[in-house]
Amino acid sequence: MRINERKYFPEYLKNIGNEVPQLIENFDFSEENGGLEYLTRASAVYSSNIEGNNIDLNSFMNYELSKEKFKPGKEIEEIENLIKAYEFAQQNKLNETNLLTCHKILSETLLIKSKRGKYRIEQVGVFGRSELTYLAVEPEFVKREMKELFSDISILLKEPLTVTEVFYFASLLHMVFVHIHPFRDGNGRAARLIEKWFITEKLGKNYWKIPSEEYYKTHQEEYYKSLNLGVNYYELNYDYCLKFLSMLPECLKKK
Repeated sequence: MRINERKYFPEYLKNIGNEVPQLIENFDFSEENGGLEYLTRASAVYSSNIEGNNIDLNSFMNYELSKEKFKPGKEIEEIENLIKAYEFAQQNKLNETNLLTCHKILSETLLIKSKRGKYRIEQVGVFGRSELTYLAVEPEFVKREMKELFSDISILLKEPLTVTEVFYFASLLHMVFVHIHPFRDGNGRAARLIEKWFITEKLGKNYWKIPSEEYYKTHQEEYYKSLNLGVNYYELNYDYCLKFLSMLPECLKKK
């Protein structure tokens, strides 16, 4: 799937995208709704929670208030590393080299040193409660698929896009990235980060504040279900992608 294609955009625009400009206009980007530092921490906590981390936002923020009294465990360190990856992304351009640096940062507690910030050399799958639910592309093709993906990203970053197109392509990028599954671990965290990274490259740094990770965590079952478009990389049917693409704009709605 080439992310710079607009195959599904007309239907997206008709059913979903027509809401996006108004949702953005009504979204509260002010400091009263949370500063960038706090909301970055929230993003990292919720993204980690999706992957099974049990530290909730309240517990993490209380830990930060008195961290000198506690020795951080692995789950705290996972969140702290993801915060550092978000902060790196906030200060750097979206490209393949910088993505690999982000993965190196966020995967410090997830992988051995030799596998951090590097594409996988193993076959990987996604497993449900009792069986394999998705088999990703073979490791020997990961670099090729990622080069193609970043070629498309580079094109989109140079093109003038409407806010609706930005949200469409960001969601599609998130989905395709997950399907490639380029790393041994940390793919979900990286996919949610890169989705927001793309949006901020196009629309400005204020968009780091949107609560996409929180929305995906709150609707985790729907999130995983809508990402599942086939049993393996070669049988993905993107004709069913709109259910997932509809999730990102929902995070802009008032609670």
